[in-house]
Amino acid sequence: MRTLVVDHPLVAHKLTALRDERTDTPTFRRLADQLVTLLSYEATREVRVGPVDIRTPVGPTTGVRLSMPQPLVVPILRAGLGMLEGMLRMLPTAEVGFLGMVRNEETLEASTYAERLPDDLSGRQCYVLDPMLATGGTLAAALRFLTDRGADHITAICLLAAPEGLARLEQGVDGISVPITVVTAAIDERLNDKGYIVPGLGDAGDRLYGSAGSWLG
Repeated sequence: MRTLVVDHPLVAHKLTALRDERTDTPTFRRLADQLVTLLSYEATREVRVGPVDIRTPVGPTTGVRLSMPQPLVVPILRAGLGMLEGMLRMLPTAEVGFLGMVRNEETLEASTYAERLPDDLSGRQCYVLDPMLATGGTLAAALRFLTDRGADHITAICLLAAPEGLARLEQGVDGISVPITVVTAAIDERLNDKGYIVPGLGDAGDRLYGSAGSWLG
């Protein structure tokens, strides 16, 4: 498993504004959208392309286009939905699947409560969207779910990651031969006793949608 921390002044600037407790929900949504677009630029460096012959206004040339099958973008519900538009800005022709996972706050274990994905992901590159890589259990379960269906290349995009979450994720995907990359804006200090990232940015789902959406998981 490879981890890429995107070191860019604009990424750091937008992440700082996201962290600020004074940032209201509409602004948080907008900043998250912008930050995901920046992260997705780095995350798609290995997206598969093939050659294509075209003609410009002055003559013929050879360029590239996305290979088939198209990449699959998979936001983890609910907070991952807040990252979807920012990702599709970079990959507008990608297909979108959904994976609903909920973490038991006592055991910190993740379970699947909903999914809308192709039954066969053979030969597919998947881009998984999950704002916070905290304990790592949810993301590890999601990646195994996708590889069990045949995905052969997975990149996870997270706004923030904790060292404990990265370590557990690496353990959780041990034995999977599929290339896995985690792209994030920062690796924070640690988790607190409730499994939240410190200093983090709080509950990403609540800050994106408000606490009224908490029943979605």
